[in-house]
Amino acid sequence: MRAASAMSLAATLLTVIFGAESSGAFAQDAVPGMMAEAGLAEVRVDGSLDVEAVESGETISYSSDAVVQPLPQTTAAPTNPASLAELVAATSIDEPMSKDMHCLAGAIYFESKGEPLEGQLAVGRVIVNRALSGRFPSTYCGVVYQRSQFSFVRGGRMPAINTRSAAWQKAQAIARIADEGSWESPAKGALFFHARYVSPGWRLTRVAQVQNHIFYR
Repeated sequence: MRAASAMSLAATLLTVIFGAESSGAFAQDAVPGMMAEAGLAEVRVDGSLDVEAVESGETISYSSDAVVQPLPQTTAAPTNPASLAELVAATSIDEPMSKDMHCLAGAIYFESKGEPLEGQLAVGRVIVNRALSGRFPSTYCGVVYQRSQFSFVRGGRMPAINTRSAAWQKAQAIARIADEGSWESPAKGALFFHARYVSPGWRLTRVAQVQNHIFYR
């Protein structure tokens, strides 16, 4: 008799479950209450009824644990870039720049935007090296605006920058790399440079030539 009642109740519950699923509702909350009232068995997580448990009159148990889906994998910036170009591409320029960093990027932009990335980095590192040397002003802006040092500075001012240009985006990235020392300059230790088409007659130690610039210390 009990088995017949259980089967009857099971049929009723199945109707409730499938009816709820077809309407977009989730029937799990309703079914365990009814089953517990009858002292019968569990409803599986997938909504099916454990008939053997119904017949045996076992106690209800069901799981309300959330199903955790794995998060999509994101591509991280390379920790060991194979080239300077790869490092430039991975360097974020979204954060606001300080005044000093803007001076550094501006000097790279005006002095070397037509040069390869290695040449731009070498120019940037000259400014960094000067600021660290004790022989020049200790800030990037101080180095850049020091009188008679950079020809693009006129009247103590830097010309307007086309901030939408690809050259400015690269200059910002190179400035961050030069400041952090995250890629070695091809003109290591250089404090001076000039275009190769001029001959200032400096009595300095030549470090390297990178494209159109010659570097010294």
